[in-house]
Amino acid sequence: MKNIFFAIFLLLFITSCTQRELPQGMVFRYNESKDITSLDPAFASSQSSINACTQLFCGLLQLDEKLNVNTCISNSYNISQDKLFYTFSLRSDVFFHNHFVFPNGEGRRVVASDFVYSFYRLRSPQLASPAVWVMSPMDTCFAPNDSTLVIRLKYRTPVFLSTLTMPYCSVVAREAVEFFGKDFGKNPVGAGPFYLKQWRQGEKLVLRRHKKYFERDENGAPLPYLESVVTTFIPDKQSEFLEFAKGKVDYLSGVHPASRDELLTRSGALNPKYSGRVQLLQAPYLNTEYIGFLLGESDFSSSALQNEKLRKAIAHGVDKKKMIRFLRSNLATPAEQGFVPQGMPSFSEQLNGFSYNPQKAAQLLAEAGFAKGKNLPEITLSTTDDYLDICEFMQHELANLGIKISINVLSGAAYRQQLSEGKLAMFRASWIADYPDAESYLSLLQSKNFSPNGPNYTHFSSKIYDQIYERAMNEADEQKRFSYYRELDSLCLANAPIIPLFYDKVTRFVRAGITGMEPNAMNTLTLKKVKSL
Repeated sequence: MKNIFFAIFLLLFITSCTQRELPQGMVFRYNESKDITSLDPAFASSQSSINACTQLFCGLLQLDEKLNVNTCISNSYNISQDKLFYTFSLRSDVFFHNHFVFPNGEGRRVVASDFVYSFYRLRSPQLASPAVWVMSPMDTCFAPNDSTLVIRLKYRTPVFLSTLTMPYCSVVAREAVEFFGKDFGKNPVGAGPFYLKQWRQGEKLVLRRHKKYFERDENGAPLPYLESVVTTFIPDKQSEFLEFAKGKVDYLSGVHPASRDELLTRSGALNPKYSGRVQLLQAPYLNTEYIGFLLGESDFSSSALQNEKLRKAIAHGVDKKKMIRFLRSNLATPAEQGFVPQGMPSFSEQLNGFSYNPQKAAQLLAEAGFAKGKNLPEITLSTTDDYLDICEFMQHELANLGIKISINVLSGAAYRQQLSEGKLAMFRASWIADYPDAESYLSLLQSKNFSPNGPNYTHFSSKIYDQIYERAMNEADEQKRFSYYRELDSLCLANAPIIPLFYDKVTRFVRAGITGMEPNAMNTLTLKKVKSL
């Protein structure tokens, strides 16, 4: 009993001292409306867990602000001529966080064998990580010495380096994983810019500066600048906004409808009343919102929607600019190019997509045999209640052409299940890139990816598309591969299995006096360069 009382006293003492010893202005505070259940990077699949794991862990490679792949723990790498062997040279100044699992509690140096362990662990059936696919191209991985890592692939894939930048591929400390077992996610030990100080699940997460972190800024000053990061878990978005307004939270990610009119003007600019107190930061976001059509004859597809001209009439019959202005306060960009969104390195403004053109829509409708909607059966559009406003807007717009739309609102679980099982004739969906390569989008239309075994929910099938896709996957030259990507996107537009609606934007509201919070198209929360004044 004495030991229990002593442990409680010690915890309270450490916590109170931690609060007092933090220099003013060196603490960054943000809120996650969704709880974090694990801090194991192998399970970093939600935005909230990705945000936290990005601070605690790091890997061989990382992305810069423009989504270029840069070195991190590796200081250089080489790819063999046959594109099957990747050899990484590791830095010698990278250390795990201090922790009692190490001798004397001192975090040891990260060596190449740590990556061998981490990568084989990631694809272990026993771990059952959602990221097992990331390492599926890997045949073997070995460390000739402490500073050299070699990965041999089963097949060539030009996106392998991009996938290595994901939090899933972070290095973990074997000693900690073996000591904590299934509880490693509650006791994470990595080599990132911050380490775990305190975690009360669903209440508060406190990270502290990793003093042995290896990166420095352009002036040679050590990173991170902050002493601490404090995360709260307020589920209610209106309450989160009130905490931000009171100065108890340093930034908001996105804007909830309940506070949109308070923070923004109708045109999407910052409300003048917050000028000087709040910074509005925006960037393209690798998320495309779209409408999909189930193609091919089945019990659930619509015979009318098999007509390509009808699908294109729908595409040209919706005023996306008006939709975004009134429903999203211009916090998005109309998708008038292809499926691949703005912010992706291979994105092209030259693609001629579906712009608003009611005259062309009416002409296409007539050519499809449904002039002014005559003989056209009612079409069901399925969605979840989060996007009901978008679907109702489309319903109203298309009614002007004589196209009758009924809306089927499903729960999230029911929607995902029916979408996967190919039971939705027309549906609203979105796709967020896991890594900054257009392949992440274009693979959705591959024939071999038919749902439920893949993400091709439209069941679009084209031999030409599949052939060009394979050429792209075998092309090492980046610019040539980008040209193949644009061919694929053009085929997507020509066949219209989907209608891109809009490309999302990363929107951040940041307290004045905070620097280093510039958003990127992956919406990664990177805090190692943040300064709080």
